[in-house]
Amino acid sequence: MILEGNLDGLATFLFLIMFGPAIVFILIGAVLFYHKKKKAGKVFMILAGVYCLISVGICGAMMA
Repeated sequence: MILEGNLDGLATFLFLIMFGPAIVFILIGAVLFYHKKKKAGKVFMILAGVYCLISVGICGAMMA
């Protein structure tokens, strides 16, 4: 059948979807915070936290 096969990369892909954008938002926020744009940096860090919270809930429910 089509569904038979090696699915080893599936968990890695889900973890990348869960934490990839949050890590990018944290890095952007840290750079902006360092370059004296503190308000924009805080916004990106808050977005990273919200994204992480939502993605862990949704992807965690799919993985369970």
